Amino acid sequence: MPDAPAPASASAPAVPGTVLLSGVVGSTAYGFAHAGSDVDRLGLYAAPTEELHGLHRPAESHVTTGPDVTLHEAAKWCRLALSCNPTASELVWLPDDLYEIRTPLGAELVEIRSSFLSESAVRKAYLGYAEQQFRKLLTRDTTDPVTRGRAAKHARHLVRLVAQAVRLHETGHNLVRLADPGHVRDLGERIADRPAVAESLLADAADRLARPGVLPAAPDPRPAESWLRRVRAAHYAPPPAPGAPAQSTGGALRPTG
Repeated sequence: MPDAPAPASASAPAVPGTVLLSGVVGSTAYGFAHAGSDVDRLGLYAAPTEELHGLHRPAESHVTTGPDVTLHEAAKWCRLALSCNPTASELVWLPDDLYEIRTPLGAELVEIRSSFLSESAVRKAYLGYAEQQFRKLLTRDTTDPVTRGRAAKHARHLVRLVAQAVRLHETGHNLVRLADPGHVRDLGERIADRPAVAESLLADAADRLARPGVLPAAPDPRPAESWLRRVRAAHYAPPPAPGAPAQSTGGALRPTG
């Protein structure tokens, strides 16, 4: 039996499913937020299990702007996390005060978060994203105030991604809320003006990630598989008996288990 419903976030978009875990991510989580910053939310939901059995599968992601909310279906989120996607993965590493919905099944996912990590995926995903930010920096015209601001944002994320990658590799833990966001902002400003400053940062991270760390060579998908099967069992409604009126399984988000 699913657990009793938890109150849904008023900011969550209506999708055919049940939110299991969601919270505030992005600049607020990192410590970069300032007056006027957008508030980004990320979560995952379980589609009704019976909806997965037909010809047409339900959407795997729902994204809205104003408010900025991204929700991934449980299986898609697990696939992203097993590849150590930095954006998706941070959902299970948030400080407790940033969770807005955390059902029992969502809490179970947080408990198995380390099983999604692997040495090669962290290096590929985090350094890959950081290098992507660096390439964007090289194309920005920093003489324009608008593009200068975007360059600084790319630089901040580059510094953050590098720091998170090294910490994951060396400790097995992801620090979403940065210990010194002021330093990251200052370094980001320097890099925005002189992108070459980031080259040594990227090289040092690559060197540290090439050394032995604490992460396994490959992730262990078994905890995710077991969790996902429990999700499917908890969100399956048997078909009605012949002649009984059909029940809709769609509708607004209902955090239950």
